[in-house]
Amino acid sequence: MAIYVDADACPVKAEVEKVGTRHKLQMFIVSNGGLRPSQNPLVENVIVPDGPDVADMWIADRAGPGDVVITGDIPLAAKCVAAGAAVLKHNGEALTGANIGNILATRDLMADIRAADPFRTGGGKSFAKTDRSRFLDALERAVRAAAQIR
Repeated sequence: MAIYVDADACPVKAEVEKVGTRHKLQMFIVSNGGLRPSQNPLVENVIVPDGPDVADMWIADRAGPGDVVITGDIPLAAKCVAAGAAVLKHNGEALTGANIGNILATRDLMADIRAADPFRTGGGKSFAKTDRSRFLDALERAVRAAAQIR
């Protein structure tokens, strides 16, 4: 059982480390570099080469049943869900076999809409304290559920 974090632009790395340490889980913080390494012996900082989706491929090749993946990348989430891993977004939203298809389709539709209107402005909503709190609660529940699988 391990926790895999798609760490580039991840706002909840400290929360993952807190929960993972409490449960004595191996954690893999995967990025293209530029992150301050953790001194926690349970945390392995994995630096992958630059390139499109290299970190995603590293995680997707390893995550499986009993593991928890933290990512905002929907295609990566779909691969991990298919492999049997529990997947959480940074705001605590669980991505599951029941909802990943709709979420992936919505993501693709929104990409098409953005591509059709290059002058469209605005972005996603900001990350709030409530998102962090919801994430901590969701990660705790996901870790406990994953422990039942192993």
